[in-house]
Amino acid sequence: MSAALVWLVFALGLAGAEALTGDMFLLMLSGGALSAAGASWLTNWPLWTDGAVFLVVSVLLLVLVRPALRRRLWAGAGAETGVRALQGKTALVLDRVEQHGGQVKLDGEVWTARPLTDGDVFEPGEQVTVMHIDGATAVVSKVL
Repeated sequence: MSAALVWLVFALGLAGAEALTGDMFLLMLSGGALSAAGASWLTNWPLWTDGAVFLVVSVLLLVLVRPALRRRLWAGAGAETGVRALQGKTALVLDRVEQHGGQVKLDGEVWTARPLTDGDVFEPGEQVTVMHIDGATAVVSKVL
């Protein structure tokens, strides 16, 4: 069996193992093994040079490609969702907001609203900031 075929099988094995981990570490090693297979197939250099190609390419992939790939794949992991994503947004008062009710337009939807501080009143057309969501009611305050 030729060295290129051994490197190719090694690369495929690493890529298959990566499917189980999802950490992108084994995938970078697989890229190094694939480049070593290509070097072995294209040149007739000794086996230690294939190992050097594997080492150099794997390290370069781990240092240069893996961090950017992980950032791109995990970019949305920390994003707020649901009602937490609405906190701090600006809303438009549609119907007078006072202690016992009112309505605001928030992200294109109409929400019932009440002021954060008792006694505050917001008239239609005013901009308010959503402090938090209480059930189905937006608790709002003056624009910060």
